Amino acid sequence: MLRYKSVIVVAILALVFAGAAAWLTYNYLGKEKKKIVAAQPENVVVAATEIPIGTQIAANQVKIASWARESIPQGSMQDVNSAVGRVAIRHINVGDSVTEQKLKPKAGAGGTGFMTYVVPTGHRAVTVAVNEVAGVGGFITPNDRVDVVLTTQIPGSQTQNISKIVLQNVPVLATGQITEQKEGKPAVVPTVTLDLVPEDAEKLVIGASKGTLQLLLRNIADNAPVVSRGATINKVLTGSEPPTVSKTTIASTPKPRKVIKRASKAPSAPAPSFSSVEIIKGKERTSKQFAE
Repeated sequence: MLRYKSVIVVAILALVFAGAAAWLTYNYLGKEKKKIVAAQPENVVVAATEIPIGTQIAANQVKIASWARESIPQGSMQDVNSAVGRVAIRHINVGDSVTEQKLKPKAGAGGTGFMTYVVPTGHRAVTVAVNEVAGVGGFITPNDRVDVVLTTQIPGSQTQNISKIVLQNVPVLATGQITEQKEGKPAVVPTVTLDLVPEDAEKLVIGASKGTLQLLLRNIADNAPVVSRGATINKVLTGSEPPTVSKTTIASTPKPRKVIKRASKAPSAPAPSFSSVEIIKGKERTSKQFAE
């Protein structure tokens, strides 16, 4: 009887150990399988060329490449057709994966405007109309930097104009065209969208309403500020500004009066006083005066 019980106990323990071993083996094999699967490459869409921000992606700008499954970024694509025709809202380098986060949302999706992704936080995009000359002959492109010159009438003057740099080192977000009515006919006018802080945006808007704007294209490596006092026609023709004469009314100063000092008269000597004495000699009477 004891032997029979011992056999049962041994059998139960054997089953328990066998189950534990099977479970551990299953977990180990499952982890190894996941590692193998993760290490296997998967096809994703990557950039075949540099894709600047704002570019509508063409078929020759993307390709399929093999990436390790564990390193594939979220939002990656497996079909090049999913990326062709989309607009890049971030700069994509060669070999980088093309993800949904780097592209403008599809039509109908929320936030489909392109510019809203480009404007930095705290800044504003301001579009102004310029002519071909003011737009540097069409050579201004997105990501360039420009200075803005305002030409307007000097406050308080009816004839004098001044040209002055009012904004410096301003990034260009986009260039385009709008249609305006000129002399009753539609005309295409070039536009430039600038990246400004709100305070500078106010300056640009009021300046555009009071005068004409001219854009100065900067060298890509030139970020130094410029100190400028502006230019008037007098400065252009003579090389210097005429002295500013303030019109003030000069009150006439009365001439000082000549003070004539009259010579004071010498005090007159007091009149001498006399005493009279009458002398009687018999019938004769005489009088004599004596000074006191």
